[in-house]
Amino acid sequence: MDITIRTAGEEDFAQIYQLIREFAHFIKTPEKVTITLPQMIQDKDRFQCIVAIYQDQVIGFATWFFAYYSWSGKAVYLDDLYVKDQYRGHAIGTALMDAVIEKAREAGCKKVRWQVSNWNQHAIEFYKKRGAQIDEVEINCDLVL
Repeated sequence: MDITIRTAGEEDFAQIYQLIREFAHFIKTPEKVTITLPQMIQDKDRFQCIVAIYQDQVIGFATWFFAYYSWSGKAVYLDDLYVKDQYRGHAIGTALMDAVIEKAREAGCKKVRWQVSNWNQHAIEFYKKRGAQIDEVEINCDLVL
């Protein structure tokens, strides 16, 4: 399987948008997707995304952004990491995560942070194998504006 990992371009946005919706269904929260494709295009200068391409199709993506933590300094926040079900098990998630980690290293970041659903044992094991420390204490908070 010949997979290309690269930075997403605007030409990928429609496929990424469909995968975002697919991912939201996978994690059982489709109602939380409020972004629209036109909004993504409008926000393209802020949209950081790496894609996995197979036969001209986006089959996985990782969205991320730079953050700053008062306790540790510069960091990358990995917002979403998703690979279409039929392509899992081919190290595509690993390649996407490696690409995000490389972006963080290039920028001199101290860490990469993300969240994982507590029921998603497969993802938890994937992250633990990568050396991640899983924090079971903190709870996410969102204030929708």
